[in-house]
Amino acid sequence: MTLFQLLDDRTPLAGRLAMGVEYDGSAYCGWQYLKHSPSVQGALEQALGRVAGQPIRIHASGRTDSGVHATRQVIHFDPPVPRSQKAWVFGVNANLPRDVAVRWVKEVPESFHSRFKALARRYRYILLNQPSRPVLERANVTWCRDPLDAEAMHRAAQVLVGEHDFSSFRAAGCQSKTPWRHLHFIEVHRHGPLVVVDVQGNAFLHHMIRNIVGALVTVGRGERGEEYLAELMALKDRTLADVTAPACGLHFVDSLYDESWGLPREPLGPNLLAFLGEWTGERPLPDCPMVEFRRGRPVAAGEAP
Repeated sequence: MTLFQLLDDRTPLAGRLAMGVEYDGSAYCGWQYLKHSPSVQGALEQALGRVAGQPIRIHASGRTDSGVHATRQVIHFDPPVPRSQKAWVFGVNANLPRDVAVRWVKEVPESFHSRFKALARRYRYILLNQPSRPVLERANVTWCRDPLDAEAMHRAAQVLVGEHDFSSFRAAGCQSKTPWRHLHFIEVHRHGPLVVVDVQGNAFLHHMIRNIVGALVTVGRGERGEEYLAELMALKDRTLADVTAPACGLHFVDSLYDESWGLPREPLGPNLLAFLGEWTGERPLPDCPMVEFRRGRPVAAGEAP
């Protein structure tokens, strides 16, 4: 799989388009458009509108909070005018600020929806674990100067895998109707001074990953035992749980879809972790009702998607 592909500058793209977007969330209130503060959605819609000469409304695979980054945010929109692949990518990037960029664009059927057809979302949280504060990495890692036991953090996190009530890890202002989520996997590994929490699930509650990381750091420091995450989950009470980890270390690295949509495969980010060499879609998804439902396959009676 090559990183470099020529962009067609002759064939106008028609119909619904999917687009891969990368951004540094440091200067934004988050993904979603807000009147009182700059958002990634607002910046992207403005750039798309300039290329099209008309307003464009976009839909995203997931919302990221203020200060959170993304390397594979997938969006879709219905363009009001035809433009070539090169025009969409280069034209939009020319009108975007330097902390947001389009990576690719692809025609998709009208039945495609970036949010409702997503089978899973994946995040990586990066902790820089060293005595001195970060310099070059300061905008996209969380600094922890206390020694962390990554292996203990990994073992403690395994109780979260599967479908659970994550009330203890949701923000007070979370608007989700249910605290139940399905975590496909969560892994904690050390790579030199970097401690990486890699987590994938069907969806996530508001601040859920950052709240989980906050508790894992407490375990990593040796302040609590490996049973700590299980104890917090059993409480089902956010007010009795741990701190929320900073937003700057969190990266939205993948939104997964059925292979039939033919979306481009690309290396998982951020580039700080490029040495891991993993590409989107390489890990098999769990056999669960929600995944089967969104693939368009029948769900067994009694199983909720």
